[in-house]
Amino acid sequence: MNDAPPDFDPAFADQFDTLLRWRRDVRHFRTDPVPEAAMQALLATVSHAPSVGHAQPWRLVRVRSAGRRDRIAAHVDAQARAAADRYTDPAQRDCYHALKLHGLREAPEIMAVFSDDRPVAGHGLGIATMPEMLRYSTVMAVHGLWLAARARGIGLGWVSIVDPPALGAMLEVPADWTLIALLCIGYPAAPSDTPALEQHGWQAREPLADRLFDR
Repeated sequence: MNDAPPDFDPAFADQFDTLLRWRRDVRHFRTDPVPEAAMQALLATVSHAPSVGHAQPWRLVRVRSAGRRDRIAAHVDAQARAAADRYTDPAQRDCYHALKLHGLREAPEIMAVFSDDRPVAGHGLGIATMPEMLRYSTVMAVHGLWLAARARGIGLGWVSIVDPPALGAMLEVPADWTLIALLCIGYPAAPSDTPALEQHGWQAREPLADRLFDR
């Protein structure tokens, strides 16, 4: 017989809402390490993520090599400089250059998250017409990890200015793994109740009503 499900009372629901509001894409990290026990507890939460067909397609690569970390940071810096050319408006370009786009040199933990496009687990259930569900499942795992980190006072930054094939080659992963996220993990330099992009005037949060449709 299964144990009775927990009772998530209104106080817990309020705390969960607060957790969602205080989740941040962290760019400024302290350099002190995250204890290995804390990292293992955090990584264990990934196994609780939902996945299509229970395929569990996420593949986590912790970047331990200082040389690889340096190459990845240099690669992201180059990609960021190239991306700046997309912005022709001078004010927008100045704002872009003022943004700190990653913490790859400061964060004590760097992790790349890939999705296995041909996992043995799951036996193909749920992906006959939507194979992208495997990658969506891995995104769900990243989101769960993000919330679990924030609940433990640990910050996470998702770096997306990267060339996926180049990063895959740097990390020597199988060809049928697709990059989903490059993550910086560590303790935030300072807490913030406002997203950094909003603080810098890049983009404010827009009303849900503008994105909710009835049919």
